[in-house]
Amino acid sequence: MKPKVPIEVKAVYAEITAIKTDLLALGVCEGKLSAPAAQLDKKLNGAIAALIKLGDFKGKSGTTGLIYTPSKMGAVRVLLVGLGKSDKADAEVLRKAAATVSAKALELKAQTVDVYLHQAAPAADLAAAVQAITEGLYFGSYRYREYLNSDQENNQTPSSIKAFIADASRTFVSTAAQAVAAGTIYGSAQNYARTLANRPGNVISPQTLAEEAKKMARQVGLRCTVLDEKALAAKKMGGILAVGQGSANKPRLILLEYKPARAPKNAHVIGLVGKAITFDSGGISIKPGEGMHDMKYDKSGGIAVLGAMQAIARLKPKARVLGLIPAAENMPSGFAYRPGDIVTTYSGKTVEIQNTDAEGRMVLCDAIAYAGQLGCRTIVDIATLTGACVVALGQKRAGVMANDENLIEQIKTASRQTGERVWHLPCDDEYVELMKSRIADLKNVGGRWAGACTAAAFLSQFVKDARWAHVDMAGVGVWGADETMAPGSIGFGVRLLSSFVMNQ
Repeated sequence: MKPKVPIEVKAVYAEITAIKTDLLALGVCEGKLSAPAAQLDKKLNGAIAALIKLGDFKGKSGTTGLIYTPSKMGAVRVLLVGLGKSDKADAEVLRKAAATVSAKALELKAQTVDVYLHQAAPAADLAAAVQAITEGLYFGSYRYREYLNSDQENNQTPSSIKAFIADASRTFVSTAAQAVAAGTIYGSAQNYARTLANRPGNVISPQTLAEEAKKMARQVGLRCTVLDEKALAAKKMGGILAVGQGSANKPRLILLEYKPARAPKNAHVIGLVGKAITFDSGGISIKPGEGMHDMKYDKSGGIAVLGAMQAIARLKPKARVLGLIPAAENMPSGFAYRPGDIVTTYSGKTVEIQNTDAEGRMVLCDAIAYAGQLGCRTIVDIATLTGACVVALGQKRAGVMANDENLIEQIKTASRQTGERVWHLPCDDEYVELMKSRIADLKNVGGRWAGACTAAAFLSQFVKDARWAHVDMAGVGVWGADETMAPGSIGFGVRLLSSFVMNQ
């Protein structure tokens, strides 16, 4: 599966005034032009300075200014990209700026783009800056247009984009090549996840998601095992089976395995677990009709794990990694599980169902327990789990809860690296108390208050001895993108999980 507009990114040596390109993107901070910007301004007879003096462009982060160049210039257009204050122009600022550049290239139908961004950002480490720019270029070039007719699609976009991260230093290319390669892996994996998440429920079912996982695994050299409904029943995975029993599309548990070369027998095993409800109607506790079409995105946690496993296979970390994706469709029918049912999960714990729309924790609890059974000593699960997390944190941060403070810090480190922001929330024993049932071991909802925390507390009861963290991405899975970017999934969590693993 390829992005609708293929993009290729390279690091190149190039003098800024000699570049021949459809679009030359120039990073500009507030207050002062960088040396390359001043050099280009001189070539343009002060056009950049004049634009700044007029107040049409001031270098503020997120702003742009477009200059059409005279015929003697090799660059057809110069795009000024604001980076804000120079001491705050870090890798995340560059990532967003690069996304703006490739989005503008789509708008202008520019097939070649040369990027001079990192020179204006002294606060950013060169390798981190180049990787972030590469990731941003991939992100901004993405548009989901699988179901637009070909004529409409061809009229809206160039056939491909060749992007060059340019610098006038001859040592730059060798220094930046590895960062571009890493950024390409992260960026393409994130876009891969976005396409899968954007596909509707009549296209992505638990079965077709499993087939896609097998296909991807063959491409990158992962081992893929799929448990169908019969295998799930044999293993007594009652949580996954209960959620999926109301649908004609039967549930699956997808298991992806990355094993490094020459891994010792006692190698640390990391488990990544992602909720994949391919469509969530709420079941018998049915959701309101308004906005239900977006419930195709309730598979975003599982898709994040799928994208991360693709990246991990290509990045080749030293740790052994298992990706577990419990996939089900939550539908109302004569076969659906009901409020009041008591479900026996894979762990043996029983759960009283009080709301069938609290289904994500039911599929995750089986997968988390199974990850521990498979030997995962560190488990990170990710899910569009609760509306309560969106109420608490909004649409720019995911909640993270854990049983280990060091694990929280490791996820925060990955978050700072990737710009996929998280915020630590509690899930202590006081929240576990709210999840206890009078007629079963647990219940699947905990009342009106602290819904994100009680959901995480519920999951914590299936972990046993592993280090465990839960990422509730409900607010950022779809709506965390800048409004100028493509609508739909932003592929949140792919880079976060991949970076977390690479840091181990």
